[in-house]
Amino acid sequence: MSAGITSNEAHSSTYRAAEMARTIGLYILLIVASLVVLFPILFSLSLAVQGDTLAPQLVPDFSKLDWSVFSQAFNQEPNLGRWIINSFVVSLAVTLGQLITSSLAAYALATLDFPGKSIFFVIFLATLMIPWEATVIPNYLTIARDLHWKDSYQGLIVPFLGSGFGIFLLRQYFMTIPKDLYEAAVIDGCGRTRYLWSILIPLSRPALGTLAVYAFLNTYNQYYWPLLITDSPEWRTTQVGITAFRQTESAVFNLQMAGTLIVMVPTLLLLIIGQRQLVRGLTSGALKG
Repeated sequence: MSAGITSNEAHSSTYRAAEMARTIGLYILLIVASLVVLFPILFSLSLAVQGDTLAPQLVPDFSKLDWSVFSQAFNQEPNLGRWIINSFVVSLAVTLGQLITSSLAAYALATLDFPGKSIFFVIFLATLMIPWEATVIPNYLTIARDLHWKDSYQGLIVPFLGSGFGIFLLRQYFMTIPKDLYEAAVIDGCGRTRYLWSILIPLSRPALGTLAVYAFLNTYNQYYWPLLITDSPEWRTTQVGITAFRQTESAVFNLQMAGTLIVMVPTLLLLIIGQRQLVRGLTSGALKG
């Protein structure tokens, strides 16, 4: 029996050692993959803090780091703060608009019965297959010529208040919620509007969080539409403004990278904060139905 116990202990010890080796190997692999993904950001930070040099190095001299370059970027481009504010205002407005319009449309398509419901859903799906380039000219003519909304927040916001993707995402998620819940709420005297805002919306926070993060990042990173619809430098958004800034400071690598990192920070923070909601929304039945 003693020999059997010793053999079991040895086998258990070998198993624990193998598990530990696999865990360590997995962590090493994840660290290497993370460094590969983060390399562009780390390299940009390295270029930014090396000072005004025409021969930047891959690894900076840590005794000569110049962190004042970030304040210099604001001094060099007075509109940089305005560009960030513009992007935040536009992104928040578009995100809120898509949450409202997508929730209402998805609620109708998922829970209500009315003639042509399937046709409307197919039309919404068809908008996902139309390339953005095909709608640029009609949108531009409407905003710039008919409504005279160039250099304005409404010109940057209104064309994106509706989203076929958002409607599809929320409709599929709403369909995963049992209809018995709606019937029980109606029996208790709950109307359709109250059911939507008091029951359905709170239960759909993962999908709403996914749509919010997706809409905000998409809008914040827009380049082509803000480039068309803005002429004045103060009305530019971050992506258009930072491109113009890099062109004017083409020989100053540290200012280029500092400006790029400054406009990148808000999206990185949002992605980190909303990562859990984003993953939950995409994995908890949002694409079922």
